[in-house]
Amino acid sequence: MPRSAASPRLPPLALLLGGVLTLFLILPVLVLLTRGLTAEFWPALASPAVQGALRVSLLTTGATLLLLVLLVTPVAWLLARFDFRGKAVLETLLDLPIVLPPVVAGAGLLLTFGRGGLLGAPLELAGVQLAFSPAAVVLAQLFVSAPFYLRTARAGFQAVDRDAEAAARTDGASDGQVFRLITWPLAFPFLVEGLVLAWARALGEFGATILFAGSLQGQTRTVTLAIYAALESDLAPALVLSAVMVLVAFGLLLLVRSVARRREQG
Repeated sequence: MPRSAASPRLPPLALLLGGVLTLFLILPVLVLLTRGLTAEFWPALASPAVQGALRVSLLTTGATLLLLVLLVTPVAWLLARFDFRGKAVLETLLDLPIVLPPVVAGAGLLLTFGRGGLLGAPLELAGVQLAFSPAAVVLAQLFVSAPFYLRTARAGFQAVDRDAEAAARTDGASDGQVFRLITWPLAFPFLVEGLVLAWARALGEFGATILFAGSLQGQTRTVTLAIYAALESDLAPALVLSAVMVLVAFGLLLLVRSVARRREQG
């Protein structure tokens, strides 16, 4: 009987470096949880400042997700299915917000849609003021999160079996029926994963929001802006909101991994 090969022994240096890195990444998170999840958690969570920040974040990120589905999904499908001149340049431009510093993004949005900006002045003449309003929060979140959904959705549409679509057309299905009954269901796990990642990026947005929308209590002050504001005055709301963000981030990562695992198994 041939002897089975022994499992390779882990190098001590790799174990040491892995332990140091794990401790470095986990320790700050554990400190936030232990400092935030105390007896004062629920009273602080019920405070007007915390409730207002949560409400603004949920409403604005919800609007951002809706715009992502309506605006980005068709673009992802086009990029996945068609080749055209300048496609690589267009894809690079659409991915640019991923590497662009958020403060630079906020400055660009302000110079474009702010008072006196390229489009801000004509919009103001029409009675529409975007800067330093809840709409500005949504636009900032949309700008920084759209590439995350676009990349994942595009991969989803590329993964759909073209033979299944062709068979449906052979059976008499229209293009709309093929998309609704074949393409969309098969790409749906990718779309969900992309939306979760985009929502997490929108929820954590700070730099572009504070420049373009400001930090107005109950209007544009999101969770991240509320944490920053509370650090200068009352630490309790900052700790509570930080703990909430840690728990939400952990839950989102579990959801993304679960969706990816089911997609691979299915």
